Amino acid sequence: MWWKVLLIWSLFMVGAIANGAFRVKAIIPLTDEAVGHVISTALLCAIILGITWSTIPWMAPTTVRQVITIGTAWLFMTLAFEFGVGYFVGHHSWREMLADYNILKGRVWVAVPILTFLAPWGMAELRGLLPE
Repeated sequence: MWWKVLLIWSLFMVGAIANGAFRVKAIIPLTDEAVGHVISTALLCAIILGITWSTIPWMAPTTVRQVITIGTAWLFMTLAFEFGVGYFVGHHSWREMLADYNILKGRVWVAVPILTFLAPWGMAELRGLLPE
């Protein structure tokens, strides 16, 4: 099952990169940085939910423990990718990267890792894959 978890998470990354490019090229020029960030975050959440909805039967989890494990793996991979690439490739400071998590300043990015963690459970539940 782990190769499926990794493969599906890789689809999230493709979606996230495409979403980021779309935000920069299409959304922000029509709105502004703050509005573009919110729209892009909502779009990425929809991408994650859509991919999870489509692929959760293929992973075939049968217990809540399995879906929580999948969500935890996706969460850690997402955070490792985000902060690893941001720091080592993008040369962003920790302060810059953590700023996206400040909901008091209108940053809603925190919804993405939360949703990434909860999506396997929610979609498995909605699709009736978990025991009652």
